[in-house]
Amino acid sequence: MKVVSIVGMAGSGKSELATLFELKGFTRIRFGDITDREVMRRGLELNEYNERTVRESLRQEYGMAAYASFNLERIDAALKQSSVVVDGLYSWEEYILLKEYYGDAFLLVAVWSSPETRYKRLSGRGKRPLARHEAAGRDRSEIENVNKGGPIAMADFTLINEASMEEVKKAARIIIDRICETDHGKTD
Repeated sequence: MKVVSIVGMAGSGKSELATLFELKGFTRIRFGDITDREVMRRGLELNEYNERTVRESLRQEYGMAAYASFNLERIDAALKQSSVVVDGLYSWEEYILLKEYYGDAFLLVAVWSSPETRYKRLSGRGKRPLARHEAAGRDRSEIENVNKGGPIAMADFTLINEASMEEVKKAARIIIDRICETDHGKTD
């Protein structure tokens, strides 16, 4: 069994990639669910400002690896049935915790898209759209306050998401197949 975490900036295509892993039988665990639940628990509206505030306050209170720590039990439970895809790893500290905890069973896939491409996607998405200035602010926050650059640099695989959806899905399936092959003891 594998634990595959997906990392990337907002609008890069993390959730779309996670869906492709699900279609291959992986159980999906979305780290952002913690943020959403906490925003609602505090009686706040789900929006970029409140989500960022909650993400940063939880990490300030519980440490930069908080989201990985909070989800270890869910990941372990899911691993009893299937491999797991983690949608939305953020920090270097989360990466370190998961890598040390799961060892060779842990892999990281980065999804990369240019800021211009991501900002267009984010402004046009139906659920929780972001204006260009909001997306740029989120980028800066994730790099400076959440340590997201390290995991992107350390990825075992990188998916460039700048082409047509079909070309990106084809490239994603190659990565997923390679991961699944190693999960069954095969080698390249």
